[in-house]
Amino acid sequence: MQRLLWICAGLLSFWSSTVCADDEVIFPAPESAADVRHNDVLEMLRTSLERTKAKHGGYVLRQADLPMNKARQLATLSKGDQLTIIWSGTSMEMETDFLPVRIPLRKGLGGWRISLIAREMQPEFDKVRTLDDLKRFSMGQGNGWASADVLKMAGLNVVTSNYDSLFKMVAMKRIDMFPRGLSEAFVELEANAARIPNLMVEQSLVIRYDTAYYFFLNKQNNRLAKRIEEGLRMMIKDGSFDEIFWRYNGDSIRKARLAERRVIRIEDRTLHPLTPLADKSLWFDPATTKMPPAPK
Repeated sequence: MQRLLWICAGLLSFWSSTVCADDEVIFPAPESAADVRHNDVLEMLRTSLERTKAKHGGYVLRQADLPMNKARQLATLSKGDQLTIIWSGTSMEMETDFLPVRIPLRKGLGGWRISLIAREMQPEFDKVRTLDDLKRFSMGQGNGWASADVLKMAGLNVVTSNYDSLFKMVAMKRIDMFPRGLSEAFVELEANAARIPNLMVEQSLVIRYDTAYYFFLNKQNNRLAKRIEEGLRMMIKDGSFDEIFWRYNGDSIRKARLAERRVIRIEDRTLHPLTPLADKSLWFDPATTKMPPAPK
């Protein structure tokens, strides 16, 4: 009887430590001092963990010890070592190799791509009318980025390099353009303006395709993935998801003047069939999305 009580006590202790232990969530470090492109995603991650503390317990959220490009992030997450979570554009390959949280963090803004260019290049882009016109330009993307595959499959001329180098490459015209998600271009222009003064946001075009930007975890980390999804859905319901989205992206959406741009439509042939395209509440659509007033 005494032995049975000891066994029960041990099981109870194990169960309590398992349920109550803080989740350690390790995310990628910025790739450079000027890399501010993921502040919104980090706030969504932190808020989703906060929303679920009552049910799932505490958490420790910290960045990885060393910066990694996307290719190295994927290799590290696959091993289940040094990284717990990353964020990335989705693809069939990504959703096969990793565990996606299928809530588009930026409402699909990554599929509205405007470009950083050297100032003197704007007249050349003013002449572009079709996808074939666009094929004569070289465009930069980061190593391991899902967007690089999408653009290549559309027949576009893609050059890959590390993130920080791409700004200098486009300014020096070693590449003609650096397509960025709508939420990224203006923030990155501001972050790099002092060191690269001839950089600008291209004024006339938007490359458009359906895509999603998700949190991804190691395939063994199902419990944490469910916790984060549960927190994000709570945020969607209470309005905090949209509040973060508009606070970080509203200014860029207004500056982009999408209604005045020529749209070059391409297809994302890497898109997973389980992408929740039918749930219109999860996506940005300039024709139907109600935009809040600009902050005073």
